[in-house]
Amino acid sequence: MSLRGKVITLQDVAARAGVSRMTVSKVLRGAGNISAETRRRVKQAADELGYLPNNLAGSLSSRKSRMVAVIIPSISDIVFSEVLSGINATLRPRGLQTFIGESLFEPETETELIRAMLSFRPAGILLNGGTARSADAESLLARRTCPAIQLWDCDRRALDFSAGPSHEEAGRLVAGHFLERGLRRIAYVGAELKKDLCAGRRHLALKSSLAAAGIDLLSVTCEDRPRQAVTGRFLTEELMRMRPDVDAIHFLNDAMALGGLSYLHEIGLAVPDRISVVGFNGTSLANAVRTRLTTVDVPRTEIGEKAAQALLQMITEAPMVDSWQAPLELVQGNTTVAI
Repeated sequence: MSLRGKVITLQDVAARAGVSRMTVSKVLRGAGNISAETRRRVKQAADELGYLPNNLAGSLSSRKSRMVAVIIPSISDIVFSEVLSGINATLRPRGLQTFIGESLFEPETETELIRAMLSFRPAGILLNGGTARSADAESLLARRTCPAIQLWDCDRRALDFSAGPSHEEAGRLVAGHFLERGLRRIAYVGAELKKDLCAGRRHLALKSSLAAAGIDLLSVTCEDRPRQAVTGRFLTEELMRMRPDVDAIHFLNDAMALGGLSYLHEIGLAVPDRISVVGFNGTSLANAVRTRLTTVDVPRTEIGEKAAQALLQMITEAPMVDSWQAPLELVQGNTTVAI
């Protein structure tokens, strides 16, 4: 598996545009008295070749870079902050520092972050696997000169290494949990599924597993609200107006589930006796709530550690596998069921 491509230089751009290296430098810096036609040719050549300016020229070379680029959807989301914690805990003792970017699940934002970060010639780049990646981003990653690692997703094997859970397996696990309890009026509550592709796959796996058992999943989702407790509460209220007899709800994540739980308690519905609620990611387990949330726990910090360890192996060219699938645990109160 090849990890490195050719570094495109100013001389390459100059040859493609039919001008001198100095002219290319002036055009890309916006300096000098250069004709509009020459500027157009140079910029077109740079785009076609995928030229990335080395913002650390003169101070770092790609071999000496101690910076690792990390792009996550949200710094404020505890899931990704704990993944980042695992990355930093592994890399910093080895003298590597992380440079963090926040994509907000936006493909255009991720593309610009990839472009900017690769221009610094990092020792490696780690990216979330649950974002719809643009063609420009794919092209930039194909021309990278460093290892690239996918975080949080092991369903789609991509880049040089993947570290994360199987979201399809998580959806099937929740479906099995409901079916074992004889529950049939089942609903799903989520948000931003078009942005969060991993959550979308969990939802589809849940839906298809229930369909195989003859159950139609009722899904209440929205794309314009955050994946937080306030949205979980709002959508649960909407769900209960539509289907007051629902006996099970799976939420996109624990934050939304806690919001839904607060509404269910408010209207006097006992959980889990009257209605079963399941979250995802395990971030609620350290919180004290009236009813302890049943959730699919994911080893978030360990995902970061495994990804960082893989990067260290690639930097030293040590033999390695191409993925690590995080184990999932269905935590029910004080009971844990490993799969």
